Amino acid sequence: MKKQRALLIIKPDGVQRDIIGKILSRFETVGLKIIGLKFEWATEEKVIAHYPETEAWFKKVGERTLTNYKKKGLDARKIFKTDDAVSIGKIVKSWLVTYFKESPVFMAVVEGYDAIEIVRKLSGNTIPVLAAPGTIRGDFSHDTIDLANEQNRPLRNLIHASDTIEDGEKEIKVWFNEDELFSYELASEKFMYSL
Repeated sequence: MKKQRALLIIKPDGVQRDIIGKILSRFETVGLKIIGLKFEWATEEKVIAHYPETEAWFKKVGERTLTNYKKKGLDARKIFKTDDAVSIGKIVKSWLVTYFKESPVFMAVVEGYDAIEIVRKLSGNTIPVLAAPGTIRGDFSHDTIDLANEQNRPLRNLIHASDTIEDGEKEIKVWFNEDELFSYELASEKFMYSL
């Protein structure tokens, strides 16, 4: 079994609330290895490269918004002036670009067996009000889609965590050069993974 790498980005709301250490410690505590760290102002180009520019991604984001609105009996057309999922996804992406530039972002690359599944589990549901207690979003955020949309902004959900092996590798290349990533052995690896 091969180790996986995942990108974590503590977004501006996590940086501005001064909880970088609390968030990062969750991943260290569970045994993931930090192989890269960076703190920088995100450029528009990097944020655009980070989030997919595909119709499928725009549609997924828009449909999630429409589904949430329907559940709550709200009319998405009042906020977005459309009910087309792709158009809504494009609006949300433009909000993400603005959001990522509100303050520096803190990034980490973590490595471990099943790293993707672990970072997703620890991060919690991307919609904070649906995130379970004990997860990062469940413990530290309470934002809702309808409130965010009403204020013309994306969800403030503290953290980005890669959701597939392929996305993790692609995202890491957007934010890190290979020479910024380190290979070393943790003391715990000798106990956890040795035969």
